[in-house]
Amino acid sequence: MSDSSSSLVFSVKRKQPELVRPSKPTPQECKLLSDIDDQEGLRFLIPVIQFYKNDPSSIRGGQDPVKVIRDAIAKALVFYYPFAGRLREGPGRKLMVDCTGEGVLFIEAEADVTLEQFGDELQPPFPLLEELLYDVPGYGEVLGCPLLHIQVTRLTCGGFIFALRLNHTMSDAAGLVQFMSAVGEIARGATTPYIPPVWQRELLNARNPPRVTCTHHEYDEVPDTKGTIVALDSMVHESFFFGPKEVAALRKLIPSRLRNNSSTFQVLTACLWRCRTISLQPDPSEEVRVLCIVNARTRFNPPLPEGYYGNGFAFPVALSTAGELCRNPLGYALELVSKTKTDVTEEYMKSVADLMVLKGRPHFTVVRTYLVSDVTHAGFGGVDFGWGNPVYGGPAKGGVGAIPGVASFYIPFEKKNGEKGILVPVCLPAPAMERFKWELQLLLAKNEQLENGAEDSLFLRSAL
Repeated sequence: MSDSSSSLVFSVKRKQPELVRPSKPTPQECKLLSDIDDQEGLRFLIPVIQFYKNDPSSIRGGQDPVKVIRDAIAKALVFYYPFAGRLREGPGRKLMVDCTGEGVLFIEAEADVTLEQFGDELQPPFPLLEELLYDVPGYGEVLGCPLLHIQVTRLTCGGFIFALRLNHTMSDAAGLVQFMSAVGEIARGATTPYIPPVWQRELLNARNPPRVTCTHHEYDEVPDTKGTIVALDSMVHESFFFGPKEVAALRKLIPSRLRNNSSTFQVLTACLWRCRTISLQPDPSEEVRVLCIVNARTRFNPPLPEGYYGNGFAFPVALSTAGELCRNPLGYALELVSKTKTDVTEEYMKSVADLMVLKGRPHFTVVRTYLVSDVTHAGFGGVDFGWGNPVYGGPAKGGVGAIPGVASFYIPFEKKNGEKGILVPVCLPAPAMERFKWELQLLLAKNEQLENGAEDSLFLRSAL
């Protein structure tokens, strides 16, 4: 990250938070979430941020983004009215939306900064994120609180920042982008969303009677005997860029029989899991795992309907002892990671839903766990409120969730020289972060693929 951005200081003036309600009356009813939606590991608020340039020639150029977006949200909520409700918990910890029409939380703000001052290459972690997405006291609970928190911040250059927090039990990345796109379509003049929303959460409910038919190590109960869950205050955030050159260098470390059959996601995940494990220095005999978020929408027969905006993914897991993972070459990790994607079938998803009901909706395993989520195809970069596509759109930071530092996102990214690749925010304790960077550098340098000065292309400096 450029120095100007990492040291950037500005002030944000916010108006009082308000509730934006649907612009027309909506059904007053209670809607159950699916048994995939309401698991413990999704009961948190996930932050997303979008940066937009001032484009006078665009559809809404010269208009006030706060007013345009606020009005569009109210109209979109007529179609997505469950978002305007509140979550309640029933017997067996079953979550449901009380569709009250109370509305989503909305904050109007202004910052004394230009988009250009954030630097040429916008990436997490962002300076003063807590000011651009203010956490309103008393509104951050999963139950009984607004399901979406949205802040639109005008910039002095005429650009703006759209930031939100989503109650993850309501939607995954694909579902959230679907809602944001609907707001964008309405902001640009549409009267209805291009893709009508589909609730149908019963499609991902447990069977009757529930029966676990697959192995789900992602929900193993693992005691934290060595204190491996780390306090948030000791964490640092950095982003790492993997372009074609870096990915090619990693592929050269893989046996030829695996090289052509492995996706970039699998290669990166194997690399990051191995480097991260080495950096955290667990006992060699201890089990470590990586959870790979896999979109299961097309794994059903028929596929989940277009417009379904609930959580439609699984957390298949790769397991190894720390010693085996760290001692073996990259191909060992890659073979373990590659098997996870084929695990996810319709039967697997039904088995997860059944496990949730039988075991009280457990949290996925977090002890000695790394979780990766590929949002390169989620569509955040195509959300247009009338000022064109964002300069940056997607997760606001890595390490989100109930447990700090567990998760990384794979975010599509274009450098200022036009090179396209994948940006991965990583959150680790400071000493581990230094070891992680060293291990990654060693891995990439093994084939002398890193040219002089390439360190800056890989390690984008932290804003924290």
